[in-house]
Amino acid sequence: MQPPCFIAFTGVDRLDLLPGMKRLSQRYPIEWGVLVDPAQEDMALFPNAELRAALLAERDLRWAAHICGAAARAIVAAPMSAPLAPSGVQRVQVNHGFQGSDAAQVAAARDYGRRLAVRTVLQCQGEFPAEAGLDWLFDVSFGRGVHPERWPAPPAASGAFGGYSGGIGPDTVAEILARIAAPQGALYWIDMESGVRTDGAFDLAKCEAVCRAVYG
Repeated sequence: MQPPCFIAFTGVDRLDLLPGMKRLSQRYPIEWGVLVDPAQEDMALFPNAELRAALLAERDLRWAAHICGAAARAIVAAPMSAPLAPSGVQRVQVNHGFQGSDAAQVAAARDYGRRLAVRTVLQCQGEFPAEAGLDWLFDVSFGRGVHPERWPAPPAASGAFGGYSGGIGPDTVAEILARIAAPQGALYWIDMESGVRTDGAFDLAKCEAVCRAVYG
């Protein structure tokens, strides 16, 4: 069974996490996700612009911005005039809605990423689309920790790059990877948000437990 290329832990929202994040990133392949939505800033999970900039200034870490709400909808409607993603990120996930993306929205998200020289990520709820101009996250949970009934096979090596989300955490990751059953050579990642929080707080101990379960 092929392990994921990296693990994405989403929902970083405190500066005091940085030393532990750096230590984990020295041992395991990790992408750290910051949620972005101006309408929800200063709420748990959504750091304000000042805190977000301070986090992303740590360039020794691999970062992704997960853009939500009106800003995400603007990206898929008018990518050339949409607000720029935060600097310091390697990928931008565009969470513009729960209904999936039509062809025009896929093209807009792809063009937005090219404009910023970053990879764009869109969500899908079924088999991974063949579009390889951006990355695809299989997600029927949307941060609620919901397990899907089935997991699609990873994209073919020559196709799109796909990831998995939904109810993944320290106690479930081994079983879920077994169910995904990625063949040798498959390229994919796994993403989790609620599964690495304790009493609402981002929990680096849970992140480390996931890494140990996946990579040893």
